[in-house]
Amino acid sequence: MENEYDPHQTAAPIPAPEPLTQPVDAPAAEARSQWIAPWWHLLLVLALLFGNSFFGSTGGKSLITGPYARLIVYGATFFFELMIVALIWGAIVRRGVTMRELIGGRWDTVESFLLDVAIAVAFFIVAQAILIGLRVALGTLDLHDMNHQAAETKKMLAPLIPKTWLEASFFLVLAIGAGLFEEIIFRGYLQRQFAALSRNVWIGILLAAVAFGLGHGYQGNRMMIVIGVYGALFGILVYLRKSLRPGMMAHAFQDAFSGLALFFLTKSGVI
Repeated sequence: MENEYDPHQTAAPIPAPEPLTQPVDAPAAEARSQWIAPWWHLLLVLALLFGNSFFGSTGGKSLITGPYARLIVYGATFFFELMIVALIWGAIVRRGVTMRELIGGRWDTVESFLLDVAIAVAFFIVAQAILIGLRVALGTLDLHDMNHQAAETKKMLAPLIPKTWLEASFFLVLAIGAGLFEEIIFRGYLQRQFAALSRNVWIGILLAAVAFGLGHGYQGNRMMIVIGVYGALFGILVYLRKSLRPGMMAHAFQDAFSGLALFFLTKSGVI
């Protein structure tokens, strides 16, 4: 019979599997070196960010007056950043990138969540120490005259400091939103776009940090340098952790703590 087993027949060799075109554990830097949106989209996002920064640095926000001026500023800032995130989401999905991938996955276990919390706390402490030293060197922080320093801070951030409990509640929402949205914009999107443009992850971190500093023009030239360095620290954190999550938590806490601290100091008459 044709299918009869022949014990003397040599078994056919098993073909070797074809090599993968890219290892499954390829470095994230390689995967993130590709454009996630067109070049013109990058220019559009930068134009919107810098335009908003210029508006704030020239006193545009102070033109909003009335009993609900701060609430309007908070709401406008929140929805402006949300609009940028929506603009980014609309572009990256066309390249097959999800928002979850942009952020760096999700928490699968309680342990991974707690690890990110610990990383965020450690990052916040180290970053504040670096920024305090930098601010002293640049002359934007006077540790010998804290009353004068508090007055200068109040003057610089006057349009944003909440005055009532209602404003403080809205500011807290804004701070959480800024922690989420700005990390998506600057570290999730811009950092990857700049890395793809330069074909170098460190140049991507640097350029995104410069954009982060320029995006906060309302705080003055020297503070833009400080904020740019802060952005670089966030960028390094994202590169090492391969996730935006710890940076989001640290960023949100920083904004919330700063704003609410100024609120309570103002309300108590300290500044």
